[in-house]
Amino acid sequence: MVLGAKKRKPLPMNRIPVSSSNILSIGYDPASQTLEVEFNDSRLYEYLHVPASLHRSLMQAPSKGGFLDAFIKKGGFQYRQVR
Repeated sequence: MVLGAKKRKPLPMNRIPVSSSNILSIGYDPASQTLEVEFNDSRLYEYLHVPASLHRSLMQAPSKGGFLDAFIKKGGFQYRQVR
């Protein structure tokens, strides 16, 4: 589900570089349950209300892109493109 087109200043989030053919880095804020994913082409997305357990599983997954697609994107989490 794509959120409205309202632009907002992204909150600073520490992202960890990952080994992936499609994803450059991943960050997570447990207080807001926000997952931030930076792709190799510089796009940055926030996925909202993502449980910490899914973030942990994503970080441990052998295929970060495959996990993101199967469990976050297709899981129906709200998201927004930050840049």
